[in-house]
Amino acid sequence: MRLLLWLVALMAAAIGIAVTARFNPGNVVLFYPPHRIDMSLNLFVVLAALLFLVLYYLVRVVRSTLRMPERVAAYRQRKREREGNKGLRDALKALFEGRFGHAEKAAMRAAELPENAGLAALIGARAAHRMREPARRDSWLAGTVHDNALKTARLMTMTELLVDDHQPEAALEAVAELNASGQRHIHALQWSMKANQQARNWPEVLRLVRTLDKRKALHPALSARLREMSYEALLSEGAHDAESIRRVWAGVPASDRTKPYIAARAASAFNARGLHEEARVIAEEALKAEWDERVVRAYREAAGPAGSPALLAQIESCEAWLKERPNDAELALTLGALCLRQKLWGKAQRYLEQALSDADDAQQVRVAHLKLAQMHEALGQQEEAAAHYRQCALATVL
Repeated sequence: MRLLLWLVALMAAAIGIAVTARFNPGNVVLFYPPHRIDMSLNLFVVLAALLFLVLYYLVRVVRSTLRMPERVAAYRQRKREREGNKGLRDALKALFEGRFGHAEKAAMRAAELPENAGLAALIGARAAHRMREPARRDSWLAGTVHDNALKTARLMTMTELLVDDHQPEAALEAVAELNASGQRHIHALQWSMKANQQARNWPEVLRLVRTLDKRKALHPALSARLREMSYEALLSEGAHDAESIRRVWAGVPASDRTKPYIAARAASAFNARGLHEEARVIAEEALKAEWDERVVRAYREAAGPAGSPALLAQIESCEAWLKERPNDAELALTLGALCLRQKLWGKAQRYLEQALSDADDAQQVRVAHLKLAQMHEALGQQEEAAAHYRQCALATVL
């Protein structure tokens, strides 16, 4: 329809021009002595129009010729951009596919475009790291040092790769630089925690675990395990004396002190340094909050001297607990051991034999036989003592 309208318009215009030209009596004279040219006005108009078109196209040709270098440069730039962007896409695709050699080669192509050089370097660094090429990885990362726009991305990448390469000191340097720039997002905290864990900086690990817990960025099971590992390392260090272990325990939050694993480790650490009274307090507080065999075992190791009020109080507490848990083998074993220490032979034998009947693991059986052997030996009953020693040895072997 549109073509038909254009044809009708052109035909109307042609008819109009023909009619106008037919009744146009004008004449044009071009005089340049001694030459003279006479022509009709209609011819002059046609020639003028043709001259205009010729000049117009000549100007266009000249202008296009002058702009040719600029257009060639623009074409080459567009081609580089296409190739660079394609290389960046190929690098990302290959990296996610696990084709790290292809990813690094594509990153090299992408890096030829200045706008993509920084991101391509980060991709190349990750690819080289996965191929266990630390020299190439560091070379890629060095190329992004002066790119402030990628500072956070570079530091996060460095932290992650250095932690994965078990270089916690270098990773912590990157974390420190990242923190100095004010970046404290969750992912950075998580990698900082891993770096401190490798560096065995347990107080900082605990601080980061608490921070991540507040932001709900850690699974509860992982959080509990990290706390256990940290406290185990802090409380098990052989260099601690009595005062230093007290300082470590004073820095433990109240909410963590009653956790069974932490309380058991702490009580064992205090027992190892002869601080039995403090170990008993730790175990008793933990058992009030949550019953656990490990804490009961540490409570047994914290037994007071024979005949002391502390030992008698322990026996009374265990007897009260045993009424609530009559089938608890670890508790019966503990009560039997305490009675043995206090030389309450009848009670000791009864509770130790109860522990044997209720025992559900070899360690409980071994300790019960050992305590019974010691009791019979103290009473001069050598045959019974020897029999229990044999049973203790068999339980140890099995």
